Amino acid sequence: ELAKLFNEEFGINCELEIIQTDGWNRDLYFDETDLPWVIPSPNMPTVDTAIVFPGTVYFEGTQVSEGRGTTRPFEFIGAPYIDPDSYGDVLQTLQMSGVTFRPTKFLPTFQKFQNEVCGGVFVHVTDRDIFEPVITGIAMVKTIFDMYPNDFAWKQPPYEYVYDRNPFDVIAGTTKLRESFENGFTIDEIKESWREDENQFAVMREKYLIYSN
Repeated sequence: ELAKLFNEEFGINCELEIIQTDGWNRDLYFDETDLPWVIPSPNMPTVDTAIVFPGTVYFEGTQVSEGRGTTRPFEFIGAPYIDPDSYGDVLQTLQMSGVTFRPTKFLPTFQKFQNEVCGGVFVHVTDRDIFEPVITGIAMVKTIFDMYPNDFAWKQPPYEYVYDRNPFDVIAGTTKLRESFENGFTIDEIKESWREDENQFAVMREKYLIYSN
């Protein structure tokens, strides 16, 4: 589906043949198929990781640990200066759909804060069918940004293959999200700012869908 969309909407216009998968629809999670989970990355060990990753990946663009160096990367989030109970309590008041935040402490064995005790939360998805990973991850970053203004920091370049841009901006694809934090936008205002683009994409994608629910 994405290949078809990219080919036409981005003017690639290559000769493209799609071989449709049998027995799958877009409501299925990977563990609802009969296929074995093969780790696509050392830091993507489980289906649970993949579910939270679209949101907690934003922490790669900060100086907050995204749980690398633990057994549950992208589910453990924290830093040495964070009080886990206070952070967890604030996150719970946001009432994000399908998720609860368990205050915890963890000890990364490599990367950010190696061998330092980090306070933070474990992201526990309670209903993955209503969980919204992206806005949840953004809310988690913004909460630390607001709670610990003297400690929170953006990661500095380089990041992956980019050497001259703010890593958070690279992940977000734009400077707008970081600037919305810095300008005091609320979570609801940030989410609402996407609405027009989301509606346009929903219309555009329809003609490329090949799998039914």
